[in-house]
Formats: sequence, structure tokens, C-alpha cells
Amino acid sequence: MSTSALLAKVDVPLSHILVADNYMVIKKIYGTPVVKSRITNQERALLAKYDFNPLEYSTIKQINEELALLKRWSLSLEPELKKDSDEIINIRCKELKYLAANRYTLITNEIYNGYMALEKYFEDISKYRM
Repeated sequence: MSTSALLAKVDVPLSHILVADNYMVIKKIYGTPVVKSRITNQERALLAKYDFNPLEYSTIKQINEELALLKRWSLSLEPELKKDSDEIINIRCKELKYLAANRYTLITNEIYNGYMALEKYFEDISKYRM
């Protein structure tokens, strides 16, 4: 989990900060996100394009590596890679909202706790800390 904190300290793209602020404001006002929308097949296909697992089947290590990659891509000069990076961070936020709204009941295995790393990353980069 300390890796998530380290990732939040260096060169965080504005798109990541905006997504994190959105998540934290909702969490602060409602306690947990109230949106229960799942990701679409198109969003799932974008994750599969880059070999990313759905959030509920990701480990902390996988999410930390993914966040480091998304930060690099977001600062890239390639417009398609930058667009995909910003879209993937939005998809991850949507997945996290869904899991939090269901009180993480979809998670049945303690190995797949990548959502904790993502939530910690959002908490660390947001100006609306709990």
C-alpha cells in the first residue's frame, strides 16, 4: 500500500486529480458512492486491449503497476495513448464506485484487493481528503 502513496507524490496528471476529487467529494458527502452502474462492454474491451483485469480481480501490485503506467501514458505526447489513459482512470473510478456502493461484497477472495490501492491513491492525490 505504501507504493500507492509514493505514486501519488510524483508527477500526478490533472486528469487523475480531477477523477480523485470527484470520488472523494461523493464519498465525503454520502459516506459511500451511491452510484451502482457497472462498466459497459466497450469499457471492458478497452481494459482488455491493454491487458488490464477488472478491478474486482486485481491485486494491489497489479493496480500499483497500472497506476504508474497510466501516469506515464497520461504525460505522453501520443494523443491516443493519453486519451486511453484518461478513459481508463475514469473506468477505474467507476468500478471503485460500484464496489464501494455494494460494500465490497463482490470481493470474495482477499488476494484481489486492488481496490484498496486505488482508493488510497485517490485519497492521497485529492485535495478533499477524509
